[in-house]
Formats: sequence, C-alpha cells, structure tokens
Amino acid sequence: MFKSKIKWVALGGLVLSILSLLVHMFLANTSAELVQYHVMTGFLEDLNINVVGKQGGASRKLWKKVKPLEALQPYANPRKKYPAPVYQNNGFIHAKIFGGFEKIRSSICDLVTISRLLNATLVIPELQESANSKGIGSEFKSFSYLYVEEHFINSLKNDVIIVKDLPPKLKEARKRKECPIFKPKNSASPEYYVKEVLPKLKKGKIIGLVIIDGGCLQSILPHKLAEYQRLRCRVAFHALHFRPDILALAHQMVKRLRASGQPYLAYHPGLVRDTLAYQGCAELFQDVHTELIQYRRAQMIKQKLLHDELSVDSFIRKLKGLCPLMPEEVGLLLRAMGYPPMTRIYLAGSERFGGQRVMIPLRAMYINLVDRSNLCNKYELNKLLGTETVLPSNPLNHTPIKTTEELKKEWNEAGPRPRPLPPPPGRPIYQHEKEGWYGWIGERDSEPDPLAVDFREKAHRLLWDAIDYVVSVEADAFFPGFNNDGTGWPDFSSLVMGHRLYEMASSPTYRPDRKFLANLFNSTRDNLYYPRRNWTLAARKHLNNSLGDEGLNRQFLQSKPNSFLSHPVPECSCTISKQFGNNKCPKWLKDSFTESKTQENKITDENEQPGDETDEWESGQEDEDQSFDSTFEQESEIDPND
Repeated sequence: MFKSKIKWVALGGLVLSILSLLVHMFLANTSAELVQYHVMTGFLEDLNINVVGKQGGASRKLWKKVKPLEALQPYANPRKKYPAPVYQNNGFIHAKIFGGFEKIRSSICDLVTISRLLNATLVIPELQESANSKGIGSEFKSFSYLYVEEHFINSLKNDVIIVKDLPPKLKEARKRKECPIFKPKNSASPEYYVKEVLPKLKKGKIIGLVIIDGGCLQSILPHKLAEYQRLRCRVAFHALHFRPDILALAHQMVKRLRASGQPYLAYHPGLVRDTLAYQGCAELFQDVHTELIQYRRAQMIKQKLLHDELSVDSFIRKLKGLCPLMPEEVGLLLRAMGYPPMTRIYLAGSERFGGQRVMIPLRAMYINLVDRSNLCNKYELNKLLGTETVLPSNPLNHTPIKTTEELKKEWNEAGPRPRPLPPPPGRPIYQHEKEGWYGWIGERDSEPDPLAVDFREKAHRLLWDAIDYVVSVEADAFFPGFNNDGTGWPDFSSLVMGHRLYEMASSPTYRPDRKFLANLFNSTRDNLYYPRRNWTLAARKHLNNSLGDEGLNRQFLQSKPNSFLSHPVPECSCTISKQFGNNKCPKWLKDSFTESKTQENKITDENEQPGDETDEWESGQEDEDQSFDSTFEQESEIDPND
C-alpha cells in the first residue's frame, strides 16, 4: 500500500510538471504583447503625475477657444440650383495617383471636382502607394487600404456618379492602350479640361489621368465656380472616411491622451527629406543627414524638379522662413507661451527626418512627448495591416551570420602570415536606431534601388499618417513645424489646419510666421534658454495673434494658392455674426450653435472655481501690451533648473 501511494504521488507530480511546462510555453509565446500592454498602461499613469485635478487659470486659458472665430461654422452644402448627375454622360475617368498621404487626399478631391466639371463618371482611383503589388493585405484594394469605398460612393451620389470598375468593353480598350492618357499639373485650369480633355472624353468615352504633383486642378477657382470649391470640401471632410479600424484606434489614442480629463497638443515637425532638400535646409542637420539632403537635392536638380544651385546657405534660407522650426525652437516657444513641463504633446507624422536625435531637446523640456508607438502596442498597430505576404528583407539592414566552417575557411584563405588582427565585430544596430538612418551613404555614392520591403513600408506610412491625422484634427491645440513649405505640394500640417478651420475654427490652431520667429531667435541666439522678458512677450504676442485674424490672413495668402483644403473659408463656411461678411448661416445651424453654446456654458460654470482667472479676447484686443504684462506677472517665471 505504501509503495502504491508513492507511485500515485510521483505520477501526480509528473502530470503537474507537464501542465506547468505547457503553461510556461504558452506564456512565453504571448509575453511580448502582455509586457508591452503593461508598459503602455504604466506610461499613461506616468502622464498623470502632478497633473491630476483642476488646472490653474494660467494653464487653462491656453486651451480656451478663440472667441472671434466662434462665428465661423462649417457649411459646405450647395447654395444655388444644383442638378443631380445623370448616367447618360460624357464617359468615364480612370485615374492613378502617385505620392503619399497628403497628395492622395488632395488629388481625390480634385478628381471628383473634375468629374463634375466634365459631366463624367469617376472610377474609384488607384492609389499606387498601396497597390497590391506592394505586398499589402490581400483583403484590401488600393483605395480601400485607407478609405471606405461604399461611403465614398453613397455620400457623393448627388454630385458625381462613382463606380468601382470600368465596363468590360472599356476595360479591354484600356488594356489595349486605346484610351488617351493625360498627366495634368496641380495648377491645371478648368479651361484646360474643357478645351483639351473633354473632346477626347466625348470621342473615346474614356480617358486616363496620371496625377503626380498632389493635385490636378488649380487651388483658387473663379467666383462663378464656388460650388466646385464646396464640392471639394464635401469630398475631403465628409466623403473620405477612413476604415473603421483606423478610426477606432485613433479615437482610442485620443481617449488615452485625454485620460483624467487633461487636454493635449498635437505637433507635426514637418521634417520630410524631400521638402528639406527642395528648400536647401541641409546645414540645419549633422553629418550623414546633411549628405542625404544634399544627395536628394542633386537628384531633384537633375530631374528638373528644382531649378536652383546645389549648395546654398541654409541659415540664410531659414531667416527667410524657408526652413522648418526645429523641435528645440518649438519647445522654447511653448515654454514662452506658458505651457507647463507636464503638458501632453502628441508627435504626429510618419516621417521624421533626423531620427530621435533632433527630438532630444523637445523631449527634455516636455517629458510627456508621445507618439503612436507609446500609446499603442504592436498588436494594435499590426491589426491594421491585415494578412500580408512574406517579402525578402532588406540586405542592407541585416548582416549575414557566418558559420564556424565559413569563418575557418575565410581565415585559411586570407593570405600569408603574419596578418593583422581582423577588426572587432560591429555593434548591432537596433530597430529604434534605424529611424532616420540610411546606411548606404557611408558605403556607396548612389542610393540603392528600393526593395519590396521599402515599398511596403511606404504603404504602412499611409496608415500611420491616417491615424496621426485624426489625432491631430481632434487635438485641443495644434502647432505646425513646417506648413506652407513653399514646394507647391500639399503638406500634412496645412491639411490638418484646414480641416480644423472647417470643423472647429475656434479651436486653438497656431499659424506661426517662420520668418518673424527665425529673426526673433536670431536676436537671442546666445540666451535661448534664458531669454529676456521682452523676447518672451514678443514671442507670446506673435503666437497669440497667429490664432486669430492675423494668422488666418497669412494662411490665406501663403497656403490657399497651393492647396484649397488648407484654407477652405469662406467658400465652405457660414457666419453667425456680420464680422466675416454676409455669408449667413441658415436658421437651423444658428439654433444648433446656440443650443450647444448654452450647454457648454453650463459645463464651464459647474467646473469654474472661485478665484479662477479669466482671459477675455475682447480685453486683449483693447490693450494687448497691458494684458501681456499682467499675464506674465501672474504666471511663474521659467525656472532654469526645471
């Protein structure tokens, strides 16, 4: 009996050991996701240190709405007689769009407008950046990789007839290359399409458009074509809906950023290699990044995309406002405005040329600087990619590991002895160090051709830009690092600023004048972190003015000629007061605004604490200097040891 009990105990222990081993193997397979999830949760708790509860008056006023702009309301509906489209039209338009997120969004709006202008049926455009040949998820087509096709078609049914594919006969004609192909510029006029394109469309019932420059129709149209401008707004702000999973993740990120009721500011640096090369801003960076910008600039000159000298003085360009505000300068401006060090800042943009190095000063000033990799785990981000095919990796990023036999053979065939010792093995380059780094620049004179993995990474950037776009539009404040970049192409910051101006014009959106700020920084170059009081007041006054009429006028003059979506007023808006002209809102919109304003005032009164400071825009307009002085005295001075 005693021996049999021992056997049963041993058998039970063996079974428990096997179960324990299986449990440990399961946890090992899922530990990466679990660990990252806990890291993310802890990070959100770190955000709340010293900021839980009510904000002081000095900090709270930074997030208040711009009262002079509250009268602007979004209204893109047709104002005049607007006939519905008919199926018996002039033919079909098939288009291919090249470029990144900004060019795609702007080009789609222009395509719909042209289809309405030519009385044609639009085929869902092909986005070459997310074509199936790039190895993206098999469940997506090029357009559906970003946007919902059904919503796009249904929301514009009263404007343009949109189909998913060509009829069989026209599809065969296109394969035989029997349809005329046009490559319009982004400054093409309506007369170009009426005189050059329309006759070919009527003759062959199909034309092809290849769009490269981020648009195919001039930004500013004659006043008689104002309805076409409003059509652009309906496409950009109502018809182009991102995929539900993209929107769900973006809204989840916004919720995490606003945890415990705290606001956040979105900041887009605008550090894109092509833009920096176009403007000649190479000397603002260091070592390899300077060479990379110069190499790309030489390519642009060779391709006749740029008609300028190769070597230019970047600092003179910066004083002219042609180079971006660097992250360090943005941090100093936010400090001058009075944003506390614990302010939550979301770093937008899928490309940040220069890597993490250029972000170090800003991260030192604002420790709660986060991006999508901080707010989401890999599992959440990878779910957006779908089921992707396996592609060969980039050989430049992976050094092949040699076996022992290969090393012995290499040693024996290396030549006569004595030989110098081989160099020590190179330190492995980790994934977080590859951002902004291009290893080929130190090994060869020409940039290698992109591989399949590189094309797929560009497609992934469309998704990351879509997420950042939603988070930036919904932010409590937005600060651009390089809008109006002068290239003539649409840029991310300008599109975000235009969307915010359309949907919520009174939400704080900074529109800085880089030329003014570059000279302002140049005046105190030796005391950037300990500026004089008049410098701080000048920077604060300029940024406060950029929130209102002064910034809007600048954006109208600089941005709108290049991209209508960057400044869609007054065509796509109406006003509740007479301050912005006679474009009055309909009664139902006025009533809706009055009701929402009443509810907002009730919430504000409930949260208002006795002794809270107020910041009225009207008093600031009456005596700006006095308000800046009193504001500076009420707020604490910048601590050099902070």
